[in-house]
Amino acid sequence: MAIVSLSPGVAYVNGEWDKGSGHITTIINPATELPIGEVHESSVDDVNRAVDAAYRAFEDGRGVWPKMSPKERSAALHRFADAVAARREDLVFLLENEIGCAGMAGKVSQVEEAIRFAYFWADKAAELKFDDALPPTVGLTGMGQALVRKEPAGVVGAITPFNYPILLNMWKIGPILATGNTMVLKPSPYTPFSALILADAAAEAGIPPGVFNVVTGGIEEARALTEHPQVAVMSFTGSNTVGREVMRQAAGTLKRVVLELGGKSPNIVFADADIDNPMMLMSLVMGFTVHAGQGCVLQTRLLVERPVYDAVKERVSAAIQAIKVGDPADPESEMGPLINATQRDRVLGYIRSGLDEGANLVAGGGRPPHLDRGFFVEPTLFSDVTNDMRIAREEIFGPVGVMIPFEGPDEAIAIANDTPFGLGGSVWSGDSIKAFQVAGALRAGYIHVNGGDQSFGGPIGPAPFGGYKQSGIGREHGAAGADEYLEIKTMHYPVG
Repeated sequence: MAIVSLSPGVAYVNGEWDKGSGHITTIINPATELPIGEVHESSVDDVNRAVDAAYRAFEDGRGVWPKMSPKERSAALHRFADAVAARREDLVFLLENEIGCAGMAGKVSQVEEAIRFAYFWADKAAELKFDDALPPTVGLTGMGQALVRKEPAGVVGAITPFNYPILLNMWKIGPILATGNTMVLKPSPYTPFSALILADAAAEAGIPPGVFNVVTGGIEEARALTEHPQVAVMSFTGSNTVGREVMRQAAGTLKRVVLELGGKSPNIVFADADIDNPMMLMSLVMGFTVHAGQGCVLQTRLLVERPVYDAVKERVSAAIQAIKVGDPADPESEMGPLINATQRDRVLGYIRSGLDEGANLVAGGGRPPHLDRGFFVEPTLFSDVTNDMRIAREEIFGPVGVMIPFEGPDEAIAIANDTPFGLGGSVWSGDSIKAFQVAGALRAGYIHVNGGDQSFGGPIGPAPFGGYKQSGIGREHGAAGADEYLEIKTMHYPVG
């Protein structure tokens, strides 16, 4: 299947495919290092045109999309979800060839979850309540009442990363459109087709022109979107470094930001946990190897209580050495490559850092000897790690797990919270009361207790997802996620 059959490789602006005025970029398959297609990059002028189209679709005559009833928007989003679901095979093709994600867990978390979220927000669009009349009260001028109305914010700019683009694009599209906003999506320059195929689905579904726009490009195009005065909200998923830049750029127009950033999440195992529980072993292993460790919410710090430390180390080491690393197009492959050579070399640099700082290399540590091309790194496990080492403090974004011993709940909590991040975590214990107490003490936004939601398919639709500290601002999913894209208006009036 040629990638050109999935998308013309150009931007989608105001309901039309638009070549734009930028240069042509070749997209590389990270497993084979061979080209899979070309994209006409958007320019800053193209981004401005896309924002203008979204602004006109929202503002002109109050816009068709925001004026629709919730049920009308729901019907349109159901058509969109149907069109996305009809592209399931094409999405899997992109998953393997553009993103480089292997294994059933990748297909579930990237493709099936994206489709599920499309339908979730199509349903949610019909259920959203925008008006709430508060009980009458007596004020200085007599009896009065207030109507609290939620209104769409306007044009939303969305920037998504390369690691889970199919899913994360849908995380943005769903709530933004369900709440009546219009949007401009700029995907990672490494994975543009995963966004353009969704534009094709939107066109087929009859989403009105200007409501959903996709532009391509790099840093300058992202800046143009973030700084544009007609963009009301910026929603960004990616690294902390870029997240800080998004905040700085958005500050010029005091626009709101929703940031889902990095993590260094702990997976905490107490001695009273069942260390032979296959669910727990899956959590420990996939917590740093699924999609080659390229996930912000992955649990790459394995905090294990000393009495079971060696036993857990043996089990995790054996499991990761059994993982078949290879081309995602091979159905037997369980872990694919990193996105590019730069990321591969960065991860190998962190592995060298771990060795230099005195950590013990248990397994992995290099490039797979049986693969002579592709941006692969072996699943790697370090033990005897202390929480002050770089490999324990910095987000590696590769298949590297670090094992840190602890003694008792207090030390586990202290180590887990000793990080600038606060995105997720897991707690495993035979004592459910202790497990929930520890989970409650973690300064993080999304916690699994004894295997809750270990599908690796992302958060449950209605449950808010987001981070504490430097892991983000705001929440995605459910009512909390919808509210990020709504303004609140209060109207007072007399009664009686």
